[in-house]
Amino acid sequence: MDLQQDGQAAEAVTDAPEANVTNEASAPRATEAASGPFPTRSPLDGSALPAVTATSPSEVPVLARKAREAQTAWAAKTARERASVIAPVKKRILARAEEIADLVHRECGKPIEEAALAEVLPNADLVEYWTDAIEELLEGTTVELDPLSYPGKIGRIHKAPRGLVGLVTPWNYPVAIPLRTIVPALLAGNAVLFKPSEITPRAGALVASLFEGLLPEGLLALVQGGGDVGAAVVDEADIVVFTGSVATGRRVAVRCAERLIPCSLELGGKDAAIVLADAQVERAANGIVWGAFTNAGQNCASIERVYVDRKIADKIVPRIVELTKALQPGRDTAVLTTSRQCDIVRRHLAEAEAAGAEVLAGGAPEAGSLAFAPTVVKLDREDTPLLREETFGPILPIVLVDGAEDAITRVNASTFGLTTSLWTRRVGAAHELARRLKTGVVTINNHGFTAAVAAAPWTGTGESGYGITNSPHALGELTRPQFVLEDRNKAARELWWYPYTPVLRKIAFAMARVRGGAGLFGRIAAAFELVAALPKRLLGG
Repeated sequence: MDLQQDGQAAEAVTDAPEANVTNEASAPRATEAASGPFPTRSPLDGSALPAVTATSPSEVPVLARKAREAQTAWAAKTARERASVIAPVKKRILARAEEIADLVHRECGKPIEEAALAEVLPNADLVEYWTDAIEELLEGTTVELDPLSYPGKIGRIHKAPRGLVGLVTPWNYPVAIPLRTIVPALLAGNAVLFKPSEITPRAGALVASLFEGLLPEGLLALVQGGGDVGAAVVDEADIVVFTGSVATGRRVAVRCAERLIPCSLELGGKDAAIVLADAQVERAANGIVWGAFTNAGQNCASIERVYVDRKIADKIVPRIVELTKALQPGRDTAVLTTSRQCDIVRRHLAEAEAAGAEVLAGGAPEAGSLAFAPTVVKLDREDTPLLREETFGPILPIVLVDGAEDAITRVNASTFGLTTSLWTRRVGAAHELARRLKTGVVTINNHGFTAAVAAAPWTGTGESGYGITNSPHALGELTRPQFVLEDRNKAARELWWYPYTPVLRKIAFAMARVRGGAGLFGRIAAAFELVAALPKRLLGG
């Protein structure tokens, strides 16, 4: 299985676990030379990046075995004990804030401010949330059992760890995305086999270093490499958590199905913003520009479609264009991380222009450059890749619509369903509209930031995948329900055990009538039958 990880819009896969898992296009960028699967130069300025040692696929089973050995003792600890071990990671993240932001800046090309706000502060909150809540979230529940049918029995459901979590993550948020799984997975009692994108291996190593000296040896195993290493991870895990392209996600799902193990997939996005006629123009324009261009649009939740009510178009479209043109390269906007992703964005723009799209701001950079300017286009038709496929780049397509119904129909027509934002002053009506949207996340008068909220589920529908990170719902994937029944019945046999006799038959049908299979008088008569027959059965009849 070839799990090559490239951009989420690309077909290989850089952000996901792969069957041959490589996290992004392994093609060299305009400013980089290729060395194995790893870039050797920064997309920012071509400066050299530290060397990275690849993991041999043959090493993965050895690391997996060690992780499983460590997991046995780790799972035996209480949730509170595990939380106390992991809690110091919060302080480590904050203490290394500048180091983390600088590395992400150099390895991905995003502004320092974005790196700090997206890859540092939310992760500190994430660790605090999970370490504070995990004991309660893992608490078992009691199953109520009918004392007549199941005398002396008590049932409990426990949340048991899966065992070994195989984690393959992308390059666009190389610190935040891994931590969203690593922290709750470890707290739930699992071991983790972690393969970061080969485009951002240094950020992946930094993530692993945050846990050094805290965890039992081998519990969190870092593996570096391309698709062959990713495939080895998938073949060793008890559950695979993958973020990446649809194409690679499908291959991961097939391989996991062959192995009869679960997988959690967060794949592409073609997220939309709906601007209704009563929207607050200034807030909507500012929010949409940020939602479209943060991290140069290299975000599965980037706004890649804007449906604007015609009644407000003359006010908001010019303001969006004005704000876009005011963005400062390097200060406000990131460069594209890979040349392959840049090629995809160029193609989408060119095909949209060929279909009649009007470029209102920005445009493709000169050949060889990754500094793709924030670009706004206006178009009437939706049968172009720019409105159908994930672009994963800084292009904001605007389509005018005839009100909310038209917009919702267009949003729901997409094969993707990650997030949608609604921009309106009528918040009550927006909640009604939100329930009709086929997306995993809906924001009203904001967009795309809720992946940073540890208590809120991050999930999608359709080709955006069915995985869940963040919130207690994520534990449904990182744990499995285990039912434990305790029987305090001291009788020599159960009612339904051998031998099968006429008395047992009478009891079975009498119980059916008592439970509602007869009218009032029939139930009363059946109750008397049970009173007479049960002692006979208990004595062996």
